Amino acid sequence: MFNPHLTLNCAGQLVSLEEPIIMGILNVTPDSFFDGGRYDSDKKILEQVEKMLVEGAEIIDVGAMSSRPGAEDLSPKDEASRLLPVLKKIAKEFPQAIISIDTFRAETARQCAQEGARMINDISGGEMDAKMFETIAELKDIPYVLMHMKGTPQTMQTNPEYVDVSLEVLDFFIEKTKQLVSLGVKDVILDPGFGFGKTIDHNYELLQKMHIFKMLDWPMLAGISRKSMIYKLLDVTADEAVNGTTALHMIALREGAKILRVHDVAPAKETIQLFLQLNKHIPKSEFI
Repeated sequence: MFNPHLTLNCAGQLVSLEEPIIMGILNVTPDSFFDGGRYDSDKKILEQVEKMLVEGAEIIDVGAMSSRPGAEDLSPKDEASRLLPVLKKIAKEFPQAIISIDTFRAETARQCAQEGARMINDISGGEMDAKMFETIAELKDIPYVLMHMKGTPQTMQTNPEYVDVSLEVLDFFIEKTKQLVSLGVKDVILDPGFGFGKTIDHNYELLQKMHIFKMLDWPMLAGISRKSMIYKLLDVTADEAVNGTTALHMIALREGAKILRVHDVAPAKETIQLFLQLNKHIPKSEFI
């Protein structure tokens, strides 16, 4: 067992993962499953970014295209036209903020990195753009979030099947990280892709077994916030899923997650604080 990577080099800005951190979600889309259309002006966008930073987010993850099940594709031109102006405004207003870009397109990643993005979050794990991995390698010092998804947003929830979901995701991570390392990428973050081509049972099995991915020596990200694995199971709406989100965040932290990707920063920050306090009083042998 190797020591995990505990520092990210985000375009020259170092981020410690000695303690878990928060990635705040900013969707500049009209159709995201929870917050689509909420941030439709510069004022609202900048107010939300400031709120997340004040509440303790280390990273702001900006997405311009919904990845909810069945979401319509967006042209590269339209994606860039949504992302770039927002990115420039955030970078100007909050120059120390670490901005991540949620995209599966290599050219979008390149354009955003040139405008100040310091991380790329790819829901497809390089599967939807063959140039993504080499682009990340060329950008230098841009951490890459490698997420597992079965299929595409249009097809991923059409009867997804696995022999063993955890082992199949592990095999995916082994193959993809080997490719990235061979290209010279230094910082990879593993995201099991909760809700992306998985049933509710698949999601909970993955969450329960997240610890197995620690053997790969890369930090892990948990993207659970307000997802259907919570609100469908509890028979509530996404608006009512913050309590369930908090409960599962604690499990993800116990399983080794170093980054929580969230809509609600303050509750996630409190969860991390409680986890760290709990961690002080639990023998290391009791952690998986």
